[in-house]
This record gives sequence, C-alpha cells and structure tokens, in this order.
Amino acid sequence: MRRFAGSTGNGPLLLALLLLALAVWPPRVQLQRPVFNWQVSFDITQSMNVEDVELDHAAVSRLTLARAAMRDVLGALPCGSKVGWSVFADYRSLVILSPVEVCSHYEELLASLERIDGRMRWANASNVSKGVTWAVRGARSVGPDTRFVFISDGQESPPLRINETPPMTDIKPGEVMGWLIGVGGDVPVPIPKTGSNGEPAGYWRADEVVQGSAIGSALNHEHLSELRQDHLRALAELVGVNYRRLNAPDALKTAMLDRRYARYLPADTDLRWIPALLALLLLVWRFAPDFGLRSTRLPRKWNAGIASAPIRL
Repeated sequence: MRRFAGSTGNGPLLLALLLLALAVWPPRVQLQRPVFNWQVSFDITQSMNVEDVELDHAAVSRLTLARAAMRDVLGALPCGSKVGWSVFADYRSLVILSPVEVCSHYEELLASLERIDGRMRWANASNVSKGVTWAVRGARSVGPDTRFVFISDGQESPPLRINETPPMTDIKPGEVMGWLIGVGGDVPVPIPKTGSNGEPAGYWRADEVVQGSAIGSALNHEHLSELRQDHLRALAELVGVNYRRLNAPDALKTAMLDRRYARYLPADTDLRWIPALLALLLLVWRFAPDFGLRSTRLPRKWNAGIASAPIRL
C-alpha cells in the first residue's frame, strides 16, 4: 500500500474515489435469492375495530395492528417479491390490488395499505368461512405461484349452524399455500358500531345481531367479540394451510418470510454497500491520526548523520 501511495500518499484517495463511483453507478447484478408472492386479505368487518390488542404499549384496534405488522413485512421482503391487497366483508374476499414488486412500488404499497379500513365495507355480515375460500380463489386466479394471507378475528356473523362448512367443491386442500392469521384478545368485549363513513355509532346490542340460539346452535354472545382461534384453526386445516396468532407485529413477518413459501429466482441485488464500505475504510486509514500505534522512524538524513558521527568516550 505504501508503494502504491507513492511519495504524496494520495493512492488511497484515488482508490476510494473509484470505489465511491462504483457505489453511485453500480453494475446490474442479479443473484439467485428467495422471493415471495403474496396476496394479503384483511378482514374489514366491524369486529376488527375492537381495541383489545396492543401496539407500542398502547391499545389499538385489531385492523390497526394488522396494518402495522404488514408495514414491517413490506420493509423486510427482498426485492423481487410481490404483494397485493384484498379486503373481506360479507362472504367475499375481493382483490383490490394484484401483487406488485415491493421495491419499485414500496411507497404506493404503503399508501394504499393505510387506506384499507372499514369504509371499504359493503355489508355488515361476516361469513369468515366463505371469505377464506374466496381468498384461496383470489390467490389462485392471480397466478400458480401466489400464496395468500387471510387476517381476521374469526367471528362469523351470523354464526354458523352446527357442522356447517363453506362450499369448496372447486378447491383442493393445500393447492394454494398460505396462512390464516388470527388477531384479537381472549376476553369477549363489545363491538363498536360504525356508520357508512366510519363514524362511531355506539356499540352493538344483543337484540341487534343474530345469536347462535336463533339458528339452532348453542347460546352465544355474538354482540361481543374475541379471537375465535379454534374456528380459524379448523378453517386452516380445511383448506390445507397453516394458522398463526398475530400477538405482535413480528409474528406476521416471521410467517410471510418463511422460506417454505419462497421461490428462488434471479433478482436484482443491491451491492453498493460493499464498495462504499471499502471506500470508508480507506479514508479512515488515510486520515486517521497517529496515536502512537504506528512505529516511529527517523528520517533517512538523521539516520545517515548518526551513522557518520564519530563516537566519543
């Protein structure tokens, strides 16, 4: 390095300049890496407005936690991955955005994610069982390598009859991979009632909703809501996918970054940090002050003078 630097010591500066230029104008690099293709469906029925979960130590609604968890996922997915949005109400899970590449459409995905709320709801019913099957159909219609995520508290409104299952003659269990994600607390709490524009309108009362006893099943409390984990697990088994509870934002990220759901494809890879780091190390080496760690040597003239001086006793 000293020989390369020459007498002026500008060699490291020139090399650092070349490395910084490479970091600014990097060559196109494609490497085999895992990429994901997800169609994510959000339950936007009124029970998802119940504030019985926490985010940053504050009580928030179930839908708010789901969106926050999805924001973390968007920031963690590798470039080349695709994500799309669906919303669920009544008995349908409708695709509102087909999967798009996350890095080139990151801002658009964030902006559209923040707009997913109850104002998109077109009915007050919540046939979760049918919604899950429609989520499977929606992902299947996008493409053969599309996986799906369905986020819900699992509350059926009106409640299912005994042994009622959704029609799925066109669905083969396991043909579409994905997750059912449950969100909500364990204690039944009142469900906020909202108007067509999302304005608060009190809480649902027992006489305003269909109770389980009215359709031949056991007595229920359908005007209250909690996470129906057993029901979601049964639905996950029915369509051949996995179930996980969303009790912290990391739970969704871990699920959606599971390598079992990835494809390995050549994707653009950002390697600019490598030349930038090398340039930084060169600049630090060039301009670092001497704290006595380097070996001190006398100039050559001093060495010659000492050698030629007579030694007197």
